[in-house]
Amino acid sequence: MPFPKEASAAKPKDLPQRPIIVLDFGSQYTQLIARRLRELEVYAEILPCTAGTRAVLAKNPAGVILSGGPASVSSRGAPMLPEGLLETGLPVLGICYGMQLLALLHGGRVSPSKKREYGHAEVSVTADDPLFAGLSRKLKVWMSHGDGAERLRNGFKVLARTDAAPYAAIGDREKRWYGVQFHPEVAHTPEGAKLLENFARRICGHEGRWTMSSFLEDSVRRIREQVGEGRVVCALSGGVDSSVTAALLARAVGKNLSCVCVDTGLGRLGDREFVREVFGGLGVKVKIVDASALFLRRLAGVRDPERKRKIIGRSFIEVFEAEARRIRGARFLAQGTLYPDVIESVSVHGPSALIKSHHNVGGLPKRMKLELVEPLRALFKDEVRRLGRELGLPQTLLGRHPFPGPGLAVRILSSVAKENLDILRRADAIFQEELRSRGHYDKVWQAFAVLLPVKTVGVMGDERTHDQVIALRSVQSADGMTADWSPLPHDLLARASGRIVSEVRGVNRVVYDITSKPPGTIEWE
Repeated sequence: MPFPKEASAAKPKDLPQRPIIVLDFGSQYTQLIARRLRELEVYAEILPCTAGTRAVLAKNPAGVILSGGPASVSSRGAPMLPEGLLETGLPVLGICYGMQLLALLHGGRVSPSKKREYGHAEVSVTADDPLFAGLSRKLKVWMSHGDGAERLRNGFKVLARTDAAPYAAIGDREKRWYGVQFHPEVAHTPEGAKLLENFARRICGHEGRWTMSSFLEDSVRRIREQVGEGRVVCALSGGVDSSVTAALLARAVGKNLSCVCVDTGLGRLGDREFVREVFGGLGVKVKIVDASALFLRRLAGVRDPERKRKIIGRSFIEVFEAEARRIRGARFLAQGTLYPDVIESVSVHGPSALIKSHHNVGGLPKRMKLELVEPLRALFKDEVRRLGRELGLPQTLLGRHPFPGPGLAVRILSSVAKENLDILRRADAIFQEELRSRGHYDKVWQAFAVLLPVKTVGVMGDERTHDQVIALRSVQSADGMTADWSPLPHDLLARASGRIVSEVRGVNRVVYDITSKPPGTIEWE
């Protein structure tokens, strides 16, 4: 089945004209605000809180949302609103830190709460207002704040309260300025999406409908504007992200796309064959470059996970640059970078905290000969799958679990050697087989095996062994930003454990990870 024919570039009238602008004050959930709006078919874009009012107005927004953030509004150097933003007449919704900013800037007082709120809370709606139209009078919400408003002035009125937060929601209906102390963007606030929709539709008057189909058309236009007649080399691994990127590039630039799969030696069992089979069936030519010896040589003896990522990133780009030199006119490198990669690697939109680097985000060398094309960097994984369906990709590909860019190197918690890779690759394959055979593969977000840097004593065949330990990890998540460990059936875990110990030479113990994110991350490194 070939890719669908090239789409014509989207006309201006087909593109969203008046977005809701989300100003990022450093919250890890900033992108969730934009995502919730997109789910409601409301187009949204994110700008840093440091963006000036001119930059905001250049987007011709219908309204502005101020995100939460880790700072205290009364602290020295705390991020502030762009100068003159409130004089533009735009509707504004402040969330948590954003609400405290609104209160402070209008003569109110914000101070440490006598009773801080973290987690589930119940909000009592005390006023009739468009922001709460159609919502329950008693709202289950998610709170996460140490500060709170103590006094309101300049037209703000209390719209909702909790026992610990007398100003849980505030508003100035005439000016269309609103603030909520809780987080409507997270799943733990069940009616939060409706509140965001009320702000966008009822208060901002947003009438446009943004869909994944419109994102596809907009992305095609943006790619064509960026690359022109240049040739694009796409880094194709066979995972969901890179595959959807390849399909999108094929739609946008057609024959000017060259797909290259670098076999780093760090992939899953059968990855190379999977790439050939799937993309051969889609009519896309893929060149596979075996660079496993190079990667293994450079990773020899390296145990630090950040060094692994940097080495893999540099080596990855070197291989692509060498390959690109053989492709006439190649000027661009396409990667399947997603938003969780970005927000956990570098602070792009606002002062959000760095969690880790990724080989295709934070680990890139400063000097590159290829210009990056990253059309998916504003999307979450489930949105990427929706885009893949729009592009006609098969479910066998779209249903694959997320796989880290550095591959198995960050699932071996010691030095990366061929022997360790062989052990982990086979153990992981057995775990996947058991999940599929029991119908659980598609029920979990991600599942994999990890090779631990310890050896334990065991007894096998009446003989003492001193072999390695495999940890199994399975999580449930909606977007990868937070995750809960999966309560898999005990007999499934028992069979997977038994098979790994019996069939993988060098392993005599299997354990199961029951840590959620946070406090842990999904991957171990």
